[in-house]
Amino acid sequence: MRRFFTRSLIAAVATAAVAASGAASAQVKIGLVLSLTGPAASLGIPARDTVALLPHEIGGKQVQYIVLDDASDTTQAVQDTKKLISEQNVDAIIGSSITPNSLAMIDVVAQGQTPMISLASSARIIEPVDAKRAWVFKTPQTDAMMASAIAEHASNHNVKTLAYIGQADALGEAFYVEVAKFAQLHHIQVVASERFNRNDTSVTGQVLKILAAHPDAVVVGAAGTPAALPPTTLIERGYKGLIYHNHGVGNRDFLRVCGKACNGTFLPTSPVLVAAQLPNDHPAKREALTYIKLYEAQHGPGSVSAFGSYTWDAGMLLQNAIPQALKTAQPGTPQFRQALRSALEQTHGLKDTNGVVQMSPTDHLGLDQQARVMVEIRDGQWVYQP
Repeated sequence: MRRFFTRSLIAAVATAAVAASGAASAQVKIGLVLSLTGPAASLGIPARDTVALLPHEIGGKQVQYIVLDDASDTTQAVQDTKKLISEQNVDAIIGSSITPNSLAMIDVVAQGQTPMISLASSARIIEPVDAKRAWVFKTPQTDAMMASAIAEHASNHNVKTLAYIGQADALGEAFYVEVAKFAQLHHIQVVASERFNRNDTSVTGQVLKILAAHPDAVVVGAAGTPAALPPTTLIERGYKGLIYHNHGVGNRDFLRVCGKACNGTFLPTSPVLVAAQLPNDHPAKREALTYIKLYEAQHGPGSVSAFGSYTWDAGMLLQNAIPQALKTAQPGTPQFRQALRSALEQTHGLKDTNGVVQMSPTDHLGLDQQARVMVEIRDGQWVYQP
């Protein structure tokens, strides 16, 4: 009996060792939590479509991409993240598409010690880099970078007063804080601040309050097609001042929904939207044009959005970091995830579609002011403003 038990135990240990060894040498698994349905679908869909363009072999390892839909819902984003970590044993996560969902995912990836690259805007996703945010990175420009661009442009156009209307969520609140801060720095007074929900069908009440304040400019802090509602209502009500959007509207769906109401409005955004118009020495131009060529070959001329480019850049970060992590450990192990996190944090001098990435232990974005450009919307087109 003892001999049988010993042989069985040895066999079981050997089987477990083989299984563990197989898991350790398996392909790299990248999970994606994207808003493919719901109000933020116009952000998530181009991200999903970009996944097909990402490399399927890095550092001699096959790469598997597992895409889940968070339905633009915070609770679903958390559930998706838990599933990717506990059931799929992914080595890294890309997502979510929006700020509230990305913020909700931080605790989960920190507990699972799995690197996450967010596709959302808020600086709060990565700042400050504490024990939890040590596992979190992002590719889009921060709301602070974009708010400062708006304030500079507004000041140069003699704006003395502005109003704000934003989404009643983490994105809208975070962007308002930055807009108010940089407005004050440029001696611009904020005379009204309103909120609306992503699913609202009317913002007439909020717009009437804004018009009563007679602002020189209005800043809209919203993402995706829901962001078209405030400017449309402002124009319908006869507003003649400047209108600014944040960079959460950089796609064709927003232009389609907003239509003529967005003519003459401005937004700071990713260089990829106007890559062909950029000077040749712009650090993002070459990679942006490469991405545009690949994406439009699959989806047609004019189909590129900033949101797809953020996914492309996340892929570039991983393509740069995975070979470094493989020098330390194999995919599917905690050691590999830790090494991958460290390699991402050490990214230095990587040119992507938005600029030059210079990560550090205190900066998990790594982009400077060259990563943002100001554009005007004219007749459904993005026009670069040097």
